[in-house]
Amino acid sequence: MGQAIAAYLHFISIFALFALLTVEHVLFKPALLDAQRARTLIRIDIAYGATAGVVLLTGFARVLWYAKGVDYYLQNFLFHAKLGLFILVGLISILPTFTFLNWRNAVLAGQPPQISAGRAKAVIMTIRLELLLLLIIPLLAVLMARGYGVMGS
Repeated sequence: MGQAIAAYLHFISIFALFALLTVEHVLFKPALLDAQRARTLIRIDIAYGATAGVVLLTGFARVLWYAKGVDYYLQNFLFHAKLGLFILVGLISILPTFTFLNWRNAVLAGQPPQISAGRAKAVIMTIRLELLLLLIIPLLAVLMARGYGVMGS
């Protein structure tokens, strides 16, 4: 039962992660950016970060206590690729997160945040890259579940 619950929580958190990032992409419209929209983006981005933590924790629980065992994962290059992509997504998500968090003072004052056209474009492209990279991770998981990626075989 624990294995099923861990898998379920892992999958649900992955779906939530992708949904939150998609909502962030849809809401981030610099021309429509007012204090309320900025506040919503800040909250969504915080939820996105927390959800990424749940994905990691449930994933590690599955690796350590359930599924195929630690040795299988550590010897599978697709697992390393999945984890590496996830870490890369986390690292590139720093740009939107810092952008949104820098808006806090303006939002608290009820003012729309200021963002340059160049920064806005960088945030949009970063979110799109995150979405693209997140789409690759399930493919690697499917291949891994079918026995691909084991080193030394």
